[in-house]
Amino acid sequence: MIGPAAPLPDSERRQLLLVTGLAGAGKSTALDVLEDLGWETIDNFPVRMLKRLVTMADDARGPLAIGFDSRTRGFVPADIIALVKDLAARPDLALASLFLDCSGGELERRFNETRRRHPMADGRPVLEGIAAERELLEPLRRWAEVLIDTSAMTSNDLQTRIRELFAPPEAEAALTLTISSFGFARGMPPLADLVFDMRFLDNPHWVPGLKEQTGQDAAVGAHIEKDPAFAEAFARIRDLLLLLLPRYGAQGKPYVHIAFGCTGGRHRSVYTAETMAQALRSAGFSPTVRHRNLGSRAADAIEGDRR
Repeated sequence: MIGPAAPLPDSERRQLLLVTGLAGAGKSTALDVLEDLGWETIDNFPVRMLKRLVTMADDARGPLAIGFDSRTRGFVPADIIALVKDLAARPDLALASLFLDCSGGELERRFNETRRRHPMADGRPVLEGIAAERELLEPLRRWAEVLIDTSAMTSNDLQTRIRELFAPPEAEAALTLTISSFGFARGMPPLADLVFDMRFLDNPHWVPGLKEQTGQDAAVGAHIEKDPAFAEAFARIRDLLLLLLPRYGAQGKPYVHIAFGCTGGRHRSVYTAETMAQALRSAGFSPTVRHRNLGSRAADAIEGDRR
């Protein structure tokens, strides 16, 4: 078994991962996740051309994943193993193999559900095609360093497992986090993942001297913090985000947009967004802050009319 397949900074060896398994067991899903993780991926590649591909890519250093199965032209497990043994002897390659397995009953259910034809059924019942393919692939299954049985896995479970095995260490920090403020008077942001309505707080618009300021000004912030509801609400939202964000990252979600709204988008939402960004930075995140309606005098006028 191999551990996380992170690139080795002290080595010139290029990572080469061979991905195979039973049709319907999740090969395409695994390759999609590897591609998202920065691997160069090729599916259904003629394995007999693998040595030529690696030679042509001698100047490349990024990790490479090659997918193949019983549908691949020239698929002969014994020949594949012999070829790969030759490649494994190359000092410039770090080669590993991943085999995706699945129970016959679950594969039959998946093929019936998607109405796809099994590549080895050829007019026979699906289970017979699965059994024939399993027998054909057994040498590759025994030879593989990494075996994943997807029988009880959802697609999301498989994606998570692939990330656990092959994501580079820095992938956990790849979550792109945006915190924004906006005014409900001009509509909600269409692509926000989480929206918090801050209109329950006292509106600085009605305080003399604060109307023309924004949530980035200290006087406005002091006024908002005096509201008895602010401290507890802010703490609960912060704790919720600290709970959710690592889980979003673990599920492979690359972007998270958190939006705070008030009527005009100039005071309460701005201050909360700025303050929350500081709290999340202290927790190790790197949010980008955007204020959609900041500086909009029209929105400010609407806020005064509607409060």
